Amino acid sequence: MSAVQAALTARRLLAESPAWGLLRADNAPVAFGVLGARFSRQRRQIAAPELIEAVDADLDELRDRGFDLPQTAANYIRAWLSDGYLVRRPGDAREELYELSDGSLTALRFIEDLAVPRTSVTESRLSTIVSRVRTLNIDTDPDISRRLDALRAQRDALDARIEALTRGETTDIDEQGAVDAAMDILSLASQLPEDFARVRAELETINRSLRVKLVEEPASRGSVLDDIFRGVDLLAESDAGRSFSAFHALLLDPERTVAVDDDIDELLSRPFARKLNETQRMALRDLLPGMQDSSAEISMVMTSLGRSLRRFVQSEELAEDREVHRQLRSTMSAALTAAATLRPFTKLGFELPLTGLQTSSPSAMKLHNPSESQTSEALVIHSSGTADLQALRESVRASEIDFTEITDNINSVLEAQGSATIAEILEKYPATQGIASVVGLLVLAESHAQTVSGTPEPVSWVSAEITRQATVPRFLFQEKIV
Repeated sequence: MSAVQAALTARRLLAESPAWGLLRADNAPVAFGVLGARFSRQRRQIAAPELIEAVDADLDELRDRGFDLPQTAANYIRAWLSDGYLVRRPGDAREELYELSDGSLTALRFIEDLAVPRTSVTESRLSTIVSRVRTLNIDTDPDISRRLDALRAQRDALDARIEALTRGETTDIDEQGAVDAAMDILSLASQLPEDFARVRAELETINRSLRVKLVEEPASRGSVLDDIFRGVDLLAESDAGRSFSAFHALLLDPERTVAVDDDIDELLSRPFARKLNETQRMALRDLLPGMQDSSAEISMVMTSLGRSLRRFVQSEELAEDREVHRQLRSTMSAALTAAATLRPFTKLGFELPLTGLQTSSPSAMKLHNPSESQTSEALVIHSSGTADLQALRESVRASEIDFTEITDNINSVLEAQGSATIAEILEKYPATQGIASVVGLLVLAESHAQTVSGTPEPVSWVSAEITRQATVPRFLFQEKIV
């Protein structure tokens, strides 16, 4: 790569890469401290209200240590989201979830490597490199005879080790070498979260690009539509999809996963594992479950995006988006044609109603004066008196129908004469609540009296010292109401 090409690439990454942007941000130490403390391998997603509350507490502690942080937690989180350091996902309980972007994970790992640098080149890492080079050389050798010779040499070496162990000759790795090998494993595993985040971001980018092709590029519509209707999962067939599917298939192999889990259990029981700190031991313990959870999440995302793409094609949404795109292109084409003959300030004699708020000059605005709402009269304080119990009872009676009183009146009349109509009950016991008493009698009659054929009967009551009359259906009460 030439110097010019390298410089242009670096300038593009400087503008596009969230990792580089986070490293050179003004509040980079604060972002590293807060995001690194709140997100971890065990907790990749945090609900929005919980994250705001946690960041608010962190900002208070940082301000006490001399950091200049004038904004609120919500403002900083909004800025981190806008800059690409955080990614927002929909949650299950109608709340948003936040997680670190792949760029933030890359930057955080870079800072961690600076804080705890590797002091030496370990034998374990060199052995891994040599072994991978040798394996790749054998697997890609086009000469079958050389590949067979290399495999036979590996077999002979294994046979020799087996015979040596059978004779009791052991060449065990020392404890420090075992610790270095474990640290190399954890170093490789530390790159997995950003790999998963990068795969998810790439799948989402591919999904968006496919939708754009379907809407905007007529030449590509046929092939893409044919693949979708034939059931081809375009996301799974992409480079990112194929790479992830192979990884996911390994994690779904029960024999392989059980073997890895057993190996980790045995490693943690070995004497060298005591030289690992608690965080490193927990990282080894959570290595397989963490990979399985992240892999399952990416698999669900890929499946969901594939289904969404098929629904987009098979529903009316694609046709609607194409029509909107066609009209926009037609409008832009007409505008470009008109621009050749019309100046921007030419009056067209056509008026459009404004759809936004009317704005005015700040000098025309009137500031609120709190003193204008103050009263000049002194407040009159009235002493509280004793509540009138009878007045309270009358107030309750005025707001509710007294069914207890009406029921007692009905039962009293029935006890005296055996049966009675609503008019006869009101004749014996006038409506103390006015029309409310009449309504109460009708309600009770619906469930406790019999309808009598014939003309309706007249009833009367007194309301506001005025006698009022009406006719009601004829009901006959014959049994007491319990």
